[in-house]
Amino acid sequence: MPSMSRRTLLRSVAAGGAAVSVPGLLTACSSGSGDGDVSNAGKKLAPWPAYRPATGPKPDLAPTEEGVQAGYTSYPSDLVKSVSRTPGDGSTVRVMTVSFGTPPKPASANRFWAAVEKALGVKIEYTIISQADYQKKMATVMAGDAEALPDIINMFSGFTLPREAQFVQRRAQDLTPYLSGDAITDYPNLGNIPTHAWRDMGRIGGRVYGIPLERPLPGSTLWTNQDMFADAGMKEGWTAEDFTAVARRGTRGKTYMLGAAAQSGFGNGYHSAAHNAPQGWAVTENGTFLPAAADERFKASIAFRAQLRKNGSYHPDATSISQIDLTTLYYNGSVGSMQDGFGAYLPKYRESKGKMSPAAALPYSVGGEPGGIVAARRSFGYTVLKQAKKERIELLLRILDYLAAPFGSKEWELVHYGVEGVHFTRGKDGSPEYTELGEVENNTNLPLKYLAEAPQVLFVPGMPDAVRALHAWQQKVVPHAVRNAAFGLQSATHNAQGATLQTLLDDTVTGIIAGRLPMSEWDAAVKRWRSRGGDRMAEEYAKDHKANT
Repeated sequence: MPSMSRRTLLRSVAAGGAAVSVPGLLTACSSGSGDGDVSNAGKKLAPWPAYRPATGPKPDLAPTEEGVQAGYTSYPSDLVKSVSRTPGDGSTVRVMTVSFGTPPKPASANRFWAAVEKALGVKIEYTIISQADYQKKMATVMAGDAEALPDIINMFSGFTLPREAQFVQRRAQDLTPYLSGDAITDYPNLGNIPTHAWRDMGRIGGRVYGIPLERPLPGSTLWTNQDMFADAGMKEGWTAEDFTAVARRGTRGKTYMLGAAAQSGFGNGYHSAAHNAPQGWAVTENGTFLPAAADERFKASIAFRAQLRKNGSYHPDATSISQIDLTTLYYNGSVGSMQDGFGAYLPKYRESKGKMSPAAALPYSVGGEPGGIVAARRSFGYTVLKQAKKERIELLLRILDYLAAPFGSKEWELVHYGVEGVHFTRGKDGSPEYTELGEVENNTNLPLKYLAEAPQVLFVPGMPDAVRALHAWQQKVVPHAVRNAAFGLQSATHNAQGATLQTLLDDTVTGIIAGRLPMSEWDAAVKRWRSRGGDRMAEEYAKDHKANT
């Protein structure tokens, strides 16, 4: 198989929204950080922005209220125009986002950058932070001088930033007057962001401070090499026992049916959801919050993975290999599956074309109960604005409104593919296809998509059967999605200690499955987790949940 560039692999990981390791807890913001009251309890809650779907090309495969995405088997032939005028005033706008790509060419030599600046009517000074440096850089930004803040900041959800909510409340612009309720009418593309994304982003102190980056409902997904799993006996309606048998049967020589990356807990999301364990937190009818860690179904999923590892079905480097290197092993057939975000479908199909057939695995059943899937946080981070005068905030919101243009619009095409004839050409079905220049000047290396983005749709250029397969898979699994009840809620203990406490649990899971710790260590770890802050988080989430209902 041809070798893949690191840039291509990084693009794949970024699209998947893969879980990112947290190397250590950041120190709190130094200058006046405090522990401000960011809870929503006892506050007057700002209404969520009024949702008004954008008009555009009708999808070939219909979405559902439950969360199945709209599917397009071909690229729209007649693109709509979603922005009536140039949003900018010729001024300079400073932005900062995380990046999973290689650094872009400088603005003076980047035709994609220049085209976007022209369309927006502003000069863009872009600070791009690699995923590896994000936590350290954000600590510096959060502790620094307010005047030095960029105009637009992406708060990436892949890390827990201690006292993040306090920083946003103190330093970012309160967007409630501009976006809450019908106020968002002035920004129709932002009004096209569904309420579920705002809800999972959450309020801070009852107010709306950010703009969410909407994501589909399916989260962590087991991506399989379809032919390998079919040959080993995979079938629809399989049980946990069937899964074990398929994994053992297909593992031979230096080929392993199950791949896993470091910090993934040997595919924790897929397997815990299949066992119908809560994802993070569950909430009872009376509003009590229950942690997944204390649920017997979560514990059973650990034991199940430990047995799969003992059987030899996992790649032996599952506790140390990076997500990027695991992706290489998946594409070259060394592993038959890997856990990744559902959003990884686009690079999975694009990069494997002609080499293998990727597929999203259906969950197995446990004890006769149909398995669930992970319900993702519907906000892949959010964007905040530096405090400024009303005219400046309105300008920045117009820019974000342009970047949030819907699929099927001229603005979406520019932001995602660049200039026709320069960065892309048309395929036989009219779909954009990157030119050689487009491979290095694009929305991955200049990640505008992490500032604002439209609700995502199912679309794989030139591969209508892939779209149909993904849509059919969603129809089967979305009704069984298991949502983290804490999404969008505030907990002071989680804000301050969440990363450290989660590391305690994650390290124990990995140690047990890898065979370094006995299964009995799990109950002891959960007891420590609860006493060190887990029980306080439960109380705080319950209080905030009550305020939001």
